[in-house]
Amino acid sequence: MDSPELSILLLNLIIILVAYLSIYPKLAGDSLNKISVYDLFVSGFSLLVVGLHYWGSGHEFNLFIMNVNWVWFTLITYGLIEIPILIWYIKKQKA
Repeated sequence: MDSPELSILLLNLIIILVAYLSIYPKLAGDSLNKISVYDLFVSGFSLLVVGLHYWGSGHEFNLFIMNVNWVWFTLITYGLIEIPILIWYIKKQKA
């Protein structure tokens, strides 16, 4: 992969899909409180993986309207990917 942005996006997508399709149904069910607690660990894992690679590198990531460091890029893209999947998951669990 040539693009660091793409690799972080794919990492976040894979982590979120594994969480919402495998981990959360077993551990959290439809409890938003449990999902929130587990999501702290899952998003922390994403930050850990990205941080191990980019910590101290000074690399800036393009976030369309501005350049940000790896922490903000990871957190913002994680949230943008997670929101629609969270909405889908809650609707699925309530049905």
